[in-house]
Amino acid sequence: MTAGALGAWLCALSVAGGAFGAHALRGRLDPDHLQLWETAARYALYGGFGLLACGLAGKRPGVRAAAWAIGVGAAIFASTVGALALGGPRLLGAVTPLGGLGLIAGFAVLGFAMLSPPPGGRED
Repeated sequence: MTAGALGAWLCALSVAGGAFGAHALRGRLDPDHLQLWETAARYALYGGFGLLACGLAGKRPGVRAAAWAIGVGAAIFASTVGALALGGPRLLGAVTPLGGLGLIAGFAVLGFAMLSPPPGGRED
């Protein structure tokens, strides 16, 4: 349940962040940096959707690990790319792939977890 709630909030935050970029940052950032901002918002949305899926997956084995990997991965990826868009240190670009790996691993683990029946043996 908590993963689903966090996912919904992350989706809301990503949509707000995307709208902020489209309206408040347009004209203040060059097109390349504005594109970075949009990428950060998009990947936060992917992470939010992943957490929503984890919330819906129930208590299958591996779902908790998937939720952690997706959540942390999305946070690292979106925050470092967003910071780069705003002129943050280029060193953050070396950290960004760790977030991407977290997202990939989390979605892969979630996929395997979804192959297991939920506790009690029936789908909700």
